[in-house]
Amino acid sequence: MLAYLFVIVAIAFRFIPHPLAFTPVAAALLFFGATQPRKRLWIPLVLFAAADIILTKFVYSYPFPYDTFIDWAWYAAILLLGTQLAGRFRPGRIFGASLAASVSFFVVSNFGVWLFFRNMYPMTLSGLTACYVAAIPFFRNEVVADLVFSFAFFGTALLLRTWSGTTEETVKVITR
Repeated sequence: MLAYLFVIVAIAFRFIPHPLAFTPVAAALLFFGATQPRKRLWIPLVLFAAADIILTKFVYSYPFPYDTFIDWAWYAAILLLGTQLAGRFRPGRIFGASLAASVSFFVVSNFGVWLFFRNMYPMTLSGLTACYVAAIPFFRNEVVADLVFSFAFFGTALLLRTWSGTTEETVKVITR
């Protein structure tokens, strides 16, 4: 139940004003992957993809960019990364997964911008470098957001478990 709530919060967060690149998307995907069976991983993937379509076409009235497919592949990858945290909610593991989510999004999404938005950067190594350099301010906020929200989401589950004095089986019910 908590995993679904965090996905809804992350999607809603994208529709309200927020600091640039400061969203709980990666944290929600990591938490969902860590707490839900693999057969349910398609649910947040579809919800985030639908939110991307609504934001792009209807809220911002932009043409649909090809690099969105890279974002969707990244969503799936982060859900799978989250499965590696299942049952092992240790601060170091959460920190590592959150940082991996931030770095991987920076690398793949900006490569997509360079590749598909040919008018923005030349199709050279210096153009790719310029694309990554231009994205550094976004990356800083993304790392902070991913860490803050990841620890908040996983910490919430731990606090609920501690406060209620629940057993491991009850925690599985709470997080599923």
